[in-house]
Amino acid sequence: MVSSTSRLFSVTHARHTGKEHLNVVFIGHVDAGKSTMGGQILFLSGMVDKRTMEKYEREAKEAGRETWYLSWALDSTPQERAKGKTVEVGRAYFETSARRYTILDAPGHKTFVPSMISGAAQADVALLVISARKGEFETGFERGGQTREHIMLVKTAGVNRVIVVINKMDDPTVEWSKDRYEEIHAKLVPFVRSAGFNPKTDVTFIPVSAYTGQNIKERVDKKLSPWWDGPSLLELLDTMPMPDRKINGPLMMPISEKYNSMGPVVVGKIESGRLKKGDSLVLMPNKTPVEVSAIMDETEDEVEKAASGDNVRIRLRGVDDEDISPGFVLTSPNKPVHAVTQFEAQLAILENRNIICAGYSAVMHVHTLTEEVTLAALLHYFDKKTGRKSKKPPQFAKRGQRIIALIETTAPVCVERFDEYPQLGRFTLRDEGKTIAIGKITKLIDPGDQVPDVGGLSLGGSTNAA
Repeated sequence: MVSSTSRLFSVTHARHTGKEHLNVVFIGHVDAGKSTMGGQILFLSGMVDKRTMEKYEREAKEAGRETWYLSWALDSTPQERAKGKTVEVGRAYFETSARRYTILDAPGHKTFVPSMISGAAQADVALLVISARKGEFETGFERGGQTREHIMLVKTAGVNRVIVVINKMDDPTVEWSKDRYEEIHAKLVPFVRSAGFNPKTDVTFIPVSAYTGQNIKERVDKKLSPWWDGPSLLELLDTMPMPDRKINGPLMMPISEKYNSMGPVVVGKIESGRLKKGDSLVLMPNKTPVEVSAIMDETEDEVEKAASGDNVRIRLRGVDDEDISPGFVLTSPNKPVHAVTQFEAQLAILENRNIICAGYSAVMHVHTLTEEVTLAALLHYFDKKTGRKSKKPPQFAKRGQRIIALIETTAPVCVERFDEYPQLGRFTLRDEGKTIAIGKITKLIDPGDQVPDVGGLSLGGSTNAA
């Protein structure tokens, strides 16, 4: 599979010279204008030239979709273009005078939440795109709308900074109204707080029009919006504090996709450590020894080395393409990532369609991995008033509760304790298309260890019945 970047852009990119690199995921309701904004950023930062943009505009008009033309710079499959909905995680690349960026454009549509999770798992900053258009904000935000679920998932996926981009400020129902901006701001603040973000330090609000380009690169015209004194979106991104990169830690790179191009190529974001061409590494959980035969950056230029925070493609020697799956982790032989079939985790229960008790099965999303898991036992619950752990295990878990559970997988999975490597230690559990719980791994149980004694609660019978 060729990247959308090389397929779409014939622009020659400046080689990056030690610029800081930030991964940005666009999230939000299906029609909030995420792809349009991505397209506009690529155009305004010079990654897509005028001629290419005009070609997209013409094609979109012929397809009867005039305002989609900017998003065609990101949406790369004919299926996505026909629908105007982004399906896979679209990737694109741009740079400013200060930094270089990878855009991960995640689908907003309900059925595509798993792709959204894998996009967010690779990001440093989330741009939550909100439509200010009357009626559209309300639809995305009410119960069942995707805005709520997305912001919760992004926090779980490990993104600690959010820019809430209030888009479509040029819409006839809005006309850059300060009142409308403040109304949306007031409704979102308690919500981002409840998802675990600190509204003062982790979240920034900014008004834009992705379609007209106002307040994206240059600050919005004072004639349109005399009340906005803040930066433009790109100014804000260029001045955000950089995340802490574990450059000196052991190498860990979860694989998000793979393809064959003169040998197997794996794609992913390095979460810890560094690597260089010629390195001998291990592909976990299968313990396959591999060698790095080439490293490509976001623009598919070959580079000699890469470090934590980089999004790269790596050609491997010593393994077959079919023996690699998304969710595997490329790691250093001296301190490989853990591969376990049992771990203890703290879960916050968000929904419970079915009774959550020992024997309950759900789908776990952790970094780039999707795996079916079973709650082998519920070990403790936290008292809401005191925050203390119960001595007795709960019989079942209800919405709003925090519990500790023993979780089992059928095949070994590559995970770490949340305290040590947050990106490999936080996960979501989903069931019947809903996010049921968000979790943090607190203890890894080595294959040699005995399952802890849980007072006969590992209910052999219930597992057989499941």
